Amino acid sequence: QVQLVESGGGSVQAGGSLRLSCRASGSSSQYNCMGWFRQAPGKEREGVASIYADGERRYFIDSVRGRFTISQDNAKMTVFLEMNSLKPEDTAMYYCAARRMGCASWIRGAYNYWGQGTPVTVSS
Repeated sequence: QVQLVESGGGSVQAGGSLRLSCRASGSSSQYNCMGWFRQAPGKEREGVASIYADGERRYFIDSVRGRFTISQDNAKMTVFLEMNSLKPEDTAMYYCAARRMGCASWIRGAYNYWGQGTPVTVSS
């Protein structure tokens, strides 16, 4: 089993930055990809960014590409989401997730483990 705990959420003004962290516990052999999803009130949960275990392959949705970066510290089993130039539409609960197979798709069912989420609020 893998447990995921997110941190770093908060409230910022538009144009500001936040850095989310997700620390995994358990066996790192249980997953090959970690990703970030978000869910705004009244909307479906959507994938935001993911990173493969080798750190070479990273994926982003169009709306955050160029503003968000994803990185990882394998030794600490932690993945980071650096969010810059934040917009009010980035407001959501952000969830960390991990999956055993694949990394390029945003299929929620493909992710085996989920964190509890950390809230991000961007005010205009």
